[in-house]
Amino acid sequence: MRATLIHGPRDVRLEQVPDPAIQRPTDALVRVVASCVCGSDLWPYRGVRPTKQPRRIGHEFVGVVEEVGADVRTLRPGQFVVAPFTVSDGTCAHCRNGVHTSCVHSSGWGGDDAEGVFTDAGQGEFVRVPLADGTLVAMPGTPDADLLPHVLTLTDVMGTGHHAALSAGVGPGSTVAVVGDGAVGLCAVIAAKRLGAERVVALSRHESRQALAREFGATDVVAERGDEGAAAVRDLLGGGPDQVLECVGTKESMQQALDTARPGGQVGFVGVPAGGPELPVQQMFGTNVGVRGGIAPVRAYIEELAAEVWSGTIQPGRVFDLVLPLDEVAEAYAAMDERRAIKSMLLP
Repeated sequence: MRATLIHGPRDVRLEQVPDPAIQRPTDALVRVVASCVCGSDLWPYRGVRPTKQPRRIGHEFVGVVEEVGADVRTLRPGQFVVAPFTVSDGTCAHCRNGVHTSCVHSSGWGGDDAEGVFTDAGQGEFVRVPLADGTLVAMPGTPDADLLPHVLTLTDVMGTGHHAALSAGVGPGSTVAVVGDGAVGLCAVIAAKRLGAERVVALSRHESRQALAREFGATDVVAERGDEGAAAVRDLLGGGPDQVLECVGTKESMQQALDTARPGGQVGFVGVPAGGPELPVQQMFGTNVGVRGGIAPVRAYIEELAAEVWSGTIQPGRVFDLVLPLDEVAEAYAAMDERRAIKSMLLP
């Protein structure tokens, strides 16, 4: 089959690799119908995280179950499934508490699973899914071409934006600022609105992303950054937002979030740490601003969010503004790296 490998900075290639097969009785084999490039994939692509040797890449995919192991009980061939960006058993204490990303048997895509067997990554044609009953979520049917992008966001970005809003405590009447206008930040706007936020300020410098943020429910847009941006948000919201959603992962974006929150406010952070984010404890002590968040346990949110995706209540798939065949995966990365695309979708 064909699959994407990253060889080094700005060097991704579609190559022929061995076909996956069922190796454990708890496995499922999934034919990938759609996958995509994540903002976190850009950290190794840009060389921020070194690639020591060529490896598979891609952790967001949806597809059709082709085969299941003898011990798989909740899935059957032919079902359309969503794969969250980590593997989990669904039964350990952490999974039962809704933190599937801390599952005692957790593993990722494109490396060894919890039993030391290699697992394919998502930017390819097929994936062997370990612990299929706990990991995969069957959808009520097979989405058509219009619905497919929205369903694909359930693998990561919609659930991650939702986690930012939940971590920050967004609720009815909240005032919210969102730092980051990528796919996660835009989905965080959707999440804040669906949780009842009264005002949502999107920090964005890009006209097309500003427009989409407004369509997703942002009431205001601020283009400034740093102290000027924080002051602009505070002026809009009469002292600052109750919650700030940090959706980038750099030192600068975290500082922007902390500077923007009102005294006593809360920052929900989901940006994958890159570039040395640090917490200024003295500032937090002086302002009573709290920080909560981390890697989003999207498996815990898929069923809830899927219901609204299938009903058309939310349309997070609009973050995909570039759709390419898998053959053009290098362009999918380049377009996101150069900010010519918000998020690239790949079709085998």
